[in-house]
Amino acid sequence: MDKHAPKEEMIKDLENILAKINALEVTAKDEEAKANVKILRKLTEGQIHSINEFDHLKKAIDLLTMQLFDVKDKINSK
Repeated sequence: MDKHAPKEEMIKDLENILAKINALEVTAKDEEAKANVKILRKLTEGQIHSINEFDHLKKAIDLLTMQLFDVKDKINSK
């Protein structure tokens, strides 16, 4: 299984996709095309948000793990 790209690279790729979506909106001729562009934008923005939220969760888990080890060390030192 291949490793996934780093967070920064994924965000950069998604921001490039957003720029292309914005260009699509400018060239959209009918309401259906404009609606599809709005859907694509929301999905892409949601993906960026999910990546950022996942990063926050990883940091929170790391902090919690460190605190658990601190408690374990205090218990074992008694």
